[in-house]
Amino acid sequence: MTWISLIGITLAVFALIATMAVRAGFRAEFVDTLLGANAHVTMYTAGTLDEAGRLQKGFPDYSAMADRLRQVAGVERVAPIVRGQVMATANGENGGMEVLGISAADLATIPSIADGEDDSGDLGRFDQGIAIGSGIARDLGLAPGDKVRLISPDGVKTPLGGTSPRVNAYEVVYIFTTGSPDIDRIRAYLPFAEAQSYFNSEGRADEIELTVAAPEAVETYIPALLTAAGPDALIWTWQDSAGAFLRALTVEDNMMFILMSILVLIASMNIISGLVMLVKNKGRDIGILRTIGLTEGSILRVFFLCGAFTGVMGTLLGIVLGCLFSIYFTPIFNAVNYLAGGAVWDPAVRPIYHLSAKLQIGDVAAAAVLSLVLSFVVTIFPARRAARMNPVEALRYE
Repeated sequence: MTWISLIGITLAVFALIATMAVRAGFRAEFVDTLLGANAHVTMYTAGTLDEAGRLQKGFPDYSAMADRLRQVAGVERVAPIVRGQVMATANGENGGMEVLGISAADLATIPSIADGEDDSGDLGRFDQGIAIGSGIARDLGLAPGDKVRLISPDGVKTPLGGTSPRVNAYEVVYIFTTGSPDIDRIRAYLPFAEAQSYFNSEGRADEIELTVAAPEAVETYIPALLTAAGPDALIWTWQDSAGAFLRALTVEDNMMFILMSILVLIASMNIISGLVMLVKNKGRDIGILRTIGLTEGSILRVFFLCGAFTGVMGTLLGIVLGCLFSIYFTPIFNAVNYLAGGAVWDPAVRPIYHLSAKLQIGDVAAAAVLSLVLSFVVTIFPARRAARMNPVEALRYE
């Protein structure tokens, strides 16, 4: 029973640490994907009416505003953006595309665009064409050097006051992989001046994207940014767009910890079984020790140490196994994924390409404390039973 208790606690602690490490790794990958491809803060405006009564969105003074925003403490990157929706067509295939107009210098500062491992093409030729996501390239059968046609319904103004669709062809000079399949399937980048012309936004920027030094505390930057941007500016942060996902992940993390804690409790209950059998088998010895003067407290400490030692050893072994599993999770996962035919992780279902484990000292400490507390608590009951055993009853039939 002692070996069963030891193995049970070891496996329970190992499962708890491994589960929390994988959950932490998924959360870190998810946040890194969001922060690597998207702005931490986006400044935009509701727009103003021109002399003809048409709504004009964006910032006509975007250069001056960008300079003011760069002066805010903690702001690391500021990039004026032109944004539009188009239909892309190539090789007989069609698909929707979100096009962002951005300067070549600003595009090169986006980590997931400039530093992608699976990127292809030449980012230095960005001013001569278009950069598209790997998902778009795959769906439309495009490679660097191919042409893609963009079709926008809001195109050239006609003499009758209407508009005709604008159709332009661009060379694909760069194909990027951000780490998020959702972004790679829809996003493309055009040079800023070309995007202004294509989307009829000459002299204006639809948005201004910012990157801050501490994205987890992005709300602390909002007052200073609004002051620098002016009264007509509105603000949208990455936490506003991904807040629901982050809250869902937090709830799942808490529920997963509770469920895995139940396993630790069940494993700890085996200690009671082992100690109850030990007390029953050692009844004669307990009676003799009590008759020669050993106190109830001494008997309690003897059996408490027996159960506690099992809990401590099981916890230590579980911590070692859990840490090793988390550290070597990637090769373990790759081996399992290979044996399963590559179907273990589907990026189309979950918004990241890779799954990793992130070992955090807080998770290890929480698992260790939980296991030790439960082991010590359940040990008290059979230990008290042994301490309160009547020596006369224990030796009656000896």
